Amino acid sequence: MDKLFRVIMGNLSLYAATVLIWGSSWYVIKLQLSSVPAEVSIFYRFAIAAIILQAWCRIKQKPMGYGLRAHLLFAQMGFFLFFLNFLLIYYASYTITTGLVSVIFTMLLIFNMINGRIFLGDRISLSMLLGAVIGICGVILVFMPEIQSFNFGDNVLASFALAIGGTLSASCGMVTSAAIQRRNLPVVRSNAWGAVYGALCMLVYIMVRDIPFEFDPSLRYISSLGFLAIFATVLGFGCFLTLIGRIGAGKAAYATVMFPIIALIISTFMEGYVWSLVSTFGVCMALGGNALILVDKQQKA
Repeated sequence: MDKLFRVIMGNLSLYAATVLIWGSSWYVIKLQLSSVPAEVSIFYRFAIAAIILQAWCRIKQKPMGYGLRAHLLFAQMGFFLFFLNFLLIYYASYTITTGLVSVIFTMLLIFNMINGRIFLGDRISLSMLLGAVIGICGVILVFMPEIQSFNFGDNVLASFALAIGGTLSASCGMVTSAAIQRRNLPVVRSNAWGAVYGALCMLVYIMVRDIPFEFDPSLRYISSLGFLAIFATVLGFGCFLTLIGRIGAGKAAYATVMFPIIALIISTFMEGYVWSLVSTFGVCMALGGNALILVDKQQKA
């Protein structure tokens, strides 16, 4: 019982840390809006994270030499999770609001369940499905005013497709991470190489597209970049991908439902967001779905 309690508390701590860190990053990303192209900011973020992770592993004298098969997995995770995912979501956000992106990104729950079942053999229980539906409906209610007032122009369908593509890419990267962990490869070292490959992919993309390298020396930009690189990437991905290895991609993905809730709580204090009865009920639904998934006793196959 004591061992079970320690495992549960460890998982809950990882889950809470992921939700708080990534929920906060929604607000911090707004501080990145400057003259620096989004692609370049993403490159800076993962390049810094890669340097920190690689340095940490070497300081701790962790073996970093792996074979070709392992590096192919690292590259696959880096491409889907640290490159394509962010690129497509950022592009989608140019046209559709962050609230709508939040709603679309909750589809990660469904994608992870399906991909986890297909590629990892994870089981999908009734309570997981019910919790996912309740949570997604809750997020839709929270952002209902944005959905109702949204102007569906010519580029909207393309932006929706980009957001869905980014969400699917994130799922592929997360499932790849779970597969890597099942090969007994440590999360920190895997992330160290994944961040390298993700940054390299973005660098190639920037060079091919001839996007100018800019840098904003303001405290606002540098501090937000530091938060996103150190906390949202090094710590956030470390916690979340470890959680995926422990409880499965489907359950861990429920954190995506909680990210916008934390973001709105921060917005309440920082930007004066006013809660309505509908948004409050939506949060209660999200929390209820969260409880259904996290207390589910169905284990991975």
